[in-house]
Amino acid sequence: MSASTADVPVKSASTAPSTPTSKRRQWIIRGGLSRRQYAIYAVIGVATPILVWAFLNEAALVPKIFMPGPLDVIRRFWSWVANEGFVGDLSISVTRVSLGFLASLVIALPLGLLAGTFKPAEALVEPAMDFIRYMPAVAFVPLMMIWCGVGELSKVAVIFIGTFFQMVLMFADDVRRVPLQQIEAAQTMGGTRREILYKVIFPSAAPALLTTCRITLGWAWTYLVVAEIVAANSGLGYAVLKAQRFLQTDKIFAGLIVIGCLGLIQDQLLRALHHVLFPYLRRQ
Repeated sequence: MSASTADVPVKSASTAPSTPTSKRRQWIIRGGLSRRQYAIYAVIGVATPILVWAFLNEAALVPKIFMPGPLDVIRRFWSWVANEGFVGDLSISVTRVSLGFLASLVIALPLGLLAGTFKPAEALVEPAMDFIRYMPAVAFVPLMMIWCGVGELSKVAVIFIGTFFQMVLMFADDVRRVPLQQIEAAQTMGGTRREILYKVIFPSAAPALLTTCRITLGWAWTYLVVAEIVAANSGLGYAVLKAQRFLQTDKIFAGLIVIGCLGLIQDQLLRALHHVLFPYLRRQ
């Protein structure tokens, strides 16, 4: 062996750079997961609080009257379904939330588009929205009873108030994030204001607008119990409030879990719609 060859250090296997393990690759910033890995983490995330809940109940660390166990809640839920009009409560609550949310969407979307596109519209709309959105929706309940009566309209109106003002401001912010280069390119090609608004700005902002709908739909469900305070005699929120009066904590837990599941189902439907309408974003 020549001297020049002998002087060259040889890398041993121990000094070679190690490749990151599969587990470490999962925790790379902005990394990805396979569907199987995602499902595993999701199951762990859901199962952990349920197991902690069951442990606390079995260990009798909290009296059952204050924290019933998962099996107690399941039994109470089936009793509600079989004997206490669960289907009617479910349908009326879904109807109220849907009507209040859709009413907000129909009015807030054009206002948000205008406020996010034109400065005069922003000056006209946003200060008032900023002022009113800090008023708690529950404070409007007496006014809704006076103005709308004690029928369904007052309950839908409370959900509308709870979502509308934030929705307008969030839609306007989504529209303002549309790159100015796209608008300038359309203006250079001779596009009118109407064409730029409906053929450039709205399509570009549409993915963010749909994400905002997902967020505000969650708020609509949170205002359901507030809405059903208004002289209600049916609905999931009314059932939870009625159970509170009689310290039926198992039914309170059941009602809250049902509301959470309904909101999650609607959220996942909007998420699936997002993937169908904007597949290019998922590929990115």
